[in-house]
Parts: sequence; structure tokens; C-alpha cells
Amino acid sequence: MRIILFVTTKNNEELNEEKKKFIKARIKKNCSPKHVPAVIIKVPEIPRTKSGKIVELAVRKVINGEELNNKEAIANPKSLDFFKNLSQLLD
Repeated sequence: MRIILFVTTKNNEELNEEKKKFIKARIKKNCSPKHVPAVIIKVPEIPRTKSGKIVELAVRKVINGEELNNKEAIANPKSLDFFKNLSQLLD
């Protein structure tokens, strides 16, 4: 299993290799090496429920091509479109 981290940036800043290394170093220091993501991908928006919670399971289902049962519970369902057929995950 590999850890994938999806992030948004303030003012739509670029997510370059230097910033990715910084994120990984902070996670390694503040959590542990096993929490360091293998891949960090900038996304336009994080899918959330209407109460504001992040919906990791819905993202996982979309990435794996599974059917999503409760799309109406998501406040921003269009945000899930980004996660379909992500080329960065084909490695």
C-alpha cells in the first residue's frame, strides 16, 4: 500500500519538487517515516461533505473505478471528476 497525499495551495501556487520535499520532511518529523506519502498531487479542490468533512472514501472509490453510492451527500461533487484516470497514479 502506498500513501497518496492530495493538496490544494493558496492562491493556486505551483507545487514544485522543493515544496513536496518540504511537506514530506514535515510529515516525517511530526508524524513518522511510515506516514510520508509516496506521491503528492495538487488538486483544484478537496471533496467534502455538506458538513465540511473530507471524503476520503469517495475519492478512493473514484480512483479505483468503483460506484459511488451517496454522491448527494457531497457538497462539491464535481470535485470528484479530477480524480478519475489520474495519470500520476498509473506508476
